[in-house]
Amino acid sequence: MAGSDIGIDLGTASVLVYVRGKGVVLKEPSVVAYDKDTNEIKAIGEEARQMMGRTPGNIAAVRPLRQGVISDYTITEKMLRYFIQKAMGRKTLKRPRVCIGVPSGVTEVEKNAVWQAALEAGARDVIIIEEPIAAALGSGIDISRPCGNMIIDIGGGTTDIAVISLGDTVISHSLKLAGDDFDAAIIRYLRKKHNLLVGDRTAEDVKIRIGGVYERVSPLSMQVKGRDLVTGLPKTVEVSSTEMLEAFREIILQILEVIHQVLEETPPELAADIATRGILLTGGGSMLFGMDELIQETTGIQTTAVDDPISAVAIGTGRYTEFIEGKQTKA
Repeated sequence: MAGSDIGIDLGTASVLVYVRGKGVVLKEPSVVAYDKDTNEIKAIGEEARQMMGRTPGNIAAVRPLRQGVISDYTITEKMLRYFIQKAMGRKTLKRPRVCIGVPSGVTEVEKNAVWQAALEAGARDVIIIEEPIAAALGSGIDISRPCGNMIIDIGGGTTDIAVISLGDTVISHSLKLAGDDFDAAIIRYLRKKHNLLVGDRTAEDVKIRIGGVYERVSPLSMQVKGRDLVTGLPKTVEVSSTEMLEAFREIILQILEVIHQVLEETPPELAADIATRGILLTGGGSMLFGMDELIQETTGIQTTAVDDPISAVAIGTGRYTEFIEGKQTKA
């Protein structure tokens, strides 16, 4: 049975699949390209991402998840089916037990949609887990202990901030601001400051290469190509990492505000644990330059990004089935 357990981080930006005994076997963008006339799926994952912004009129490359929530049920189900089959290998006859991570703020209706989509995609049993718990498990924390752990998971569509103790969430806030919003902030900034129109993929490239939320000792810069909004012709501008601080300021202030809010609502005993143990950062958004330093400076609490922040939730969803089995054995 163990071999057919899989964990899925069903993210807004990418889907990661963890197979028990093998680790993370698949990481692909949550993008599906389909023919609008026939509804036929043309590509899923990386192949579909390459098509974004470059498709003819009848083909649409879309992300079926928005801010951690299913926005297109049918396409999500087809995408899940494809990823489950790809991870398990088409030879297998056994339907897997699937554990899926969802943002901590989702409603029961939204959880049910994920559960239903996974069953339709071929799972024999579905377990839904909140992403901060999965991120903690994936980071190697023993979540069963009566001890406060604070996790900040900055994904593609949501930022989850939670305090965990005794295997469950004590306080959590889910903010619909994350990696995608940093991309959108770059697009807005370049449009406003440089009259330059760029697409999502260019914005993401800028974010990865020179983006940051903390002043660098030696600022970086890069050439960014796009379309001049005045002339309508292709144009290249030089953009610096210092400009990125300005572009991200508003989003960062909102994230820091919610971190403060969670700390204020945390019971004193758990707050003392967090002051001792520090804050853990997971998710792709935590890889933005200076994110850990900024949070540490603002809260006064040691903040550390985990070794593999992108895979933490996927690994945690995979480990959760073992965690549940362990609890059942003890019971």
